[in-house]
Amino acid sequence: MEPTEPHLKTSVADGVATVVVSHPAKRNAMTAGMWRSLPALLAPLAADPAVRALVLTGEGGTFCAGADISTLREPGDEQQSLAVRAEEALAAFPKPTLAAVRGYCVGGGSQLAAACDLRFAEEGALFGVTPSKLGIVYPSSSTRRLTALVGPSAAKYLLFSGELIDTARALRTGLVDEVLPPGELDKRVTEFTRVLVARSQLTQAAAKEFADGRTDRDAYWSDQARGSGDTAEGVAAFLERRAPRFTYGV
Repeated sequence: MEPTEPHLKTSVADGVATVVVSHPAKRNAMTAGMWRSLPALLAPLAADPAVRALVLTGEGGTFCAGADISTLREPGDEQQSLAVRAEEALAAFPKPTLAAVRGYCVGGGSQLAAACDLRFAEEGALFGVTPSKLGIVYPSSSTRRLTALVGPSAAKYLLFSGELIDTARALRTGLVDEVLPPGELDKRVTEFTRVLVARSQLTQAAAKEFADGRTDRDAYWSDQARGSGDTAEGVAAFLERRAPRFTYGV
């Protein structure tokens, strides 16, 4: 693959998979091919027991400036369905996901960030949900996800106006979870994902389902807890004042 060809690249280290949106010529805008490739890229990472968390970020100084407008010449419904399928695949990833945001996080980029469990941003990043600038109907699933994240009023502000907001406002509305000074984002993401990797995947997987609105799996997760050994290990490690060695999902 040529270095300048738009693509998604992945790596795995220390239990963390990193997915990088790489289309620097267009501020990492997502092409139809990139949208199409994301679900297939995520599936083996989800199934890999060596992967305990996932970070999504952009090449260089930009997270993702949305959909590549040149690809909007393709049928609109097809383009939107590709983006929605990619977003839903990311939201359904069974392990903790974190968007590490620099620069522009706009349009389709904001869809991807909102589909992650958490969002850490570098000061100076800009966020926007911009379909009103193009006369595009934002998908209902994406609208509901944004509304659940920031509340109805903030979601309407973003969708009605298409205006960009800075990290201070994004933090106030709940669109981002942490804002880091320039040069500190990578360090903080590494530190935090190290924490995630050390925690119980059992707890994380159940909490993710419950927080995302799944309400019919209490019995399932109770059975998983009884059979996993994570609870016994967690209690033993606490009493012995040592780091726990959780094995669920390994």
